[in-house]
Amino acid sequence: MKKHTDPLLSGCFYHIYNRGINGEDLFKEEKNYSFFLKRYGKYIPPVAETYAYCLLKNHFHLLIRTRSPEEIMRNVSKANAGRVSNPASVTKEDVEKTASNLISRSFSNLFNSYAQAINKAYGRTGTLFEEPFRRVGIKNEAHCCWVLSYINTNAQHHRFVKDFRDYPHSSYHAFLSKSPTRLMREEVLKWFGGVKEFVQYHLDKKRRLDFSEYQIEFE
Repeated sequence: MKKHTDPLLSGCFYHIYNRGINGEDLFKEEKNYSFFLKRYGKYIPPVAETYAYCLLKNHFHLLIRTRSPEEIMRNVSKANAGRVSNPASVTKEDVEKTASNLISRSFSNLFNSYAQAINKAYGRTGTLFEEPFRRVGIKNEAHCCWVLSYINTNAQHHRFVKDFRDYPHSSYHAFLSKSPTRLMREEVLKWFGGVKEFVQYHLDKKRRLDFSEYQIEFE
């Protein structure tokens, strides 16, 4: 059994990551990155808030916080009228279990939708992503800050670029921008104490090593 595949619980921070089946590229050309993010914007906001992302040629990383059971049930009910039970008619445990299932289903729908589009566009068949996708629960705020930095600098870690600041498909530059974003930018910058501190944290290689126990690799 693969590691890090426990059920996703509501109201929790998670590091979500996955790669292409047998190491296959997930993003065949430049336009695929924006297409993935558009699909992500369709399926994931109803069940989770996004704090960071990095899309690499053959894998990706996300930092999310799943929404509360009540938010998830309400949001998904709006999008799928009549398909989700009224929270008032079931127990708290039932609502939490249903919310957990809806989180996993939303991610599965995202990956299936993207894979189907890629298969059609590039004449391939079968699964594109490894299954199940991996998830690691966040232990505390220090862990959360480290994971966010790890994700934003991941392109440099895997030597896609010499300097992570030159990589266009991560969330790093969105935190330095004033443009609208779906990322939880204000909350993240408060974690670090401001933009200057956010930048310095990302540049501090020693700090990354201090939390090396949290580093993940595909087995």
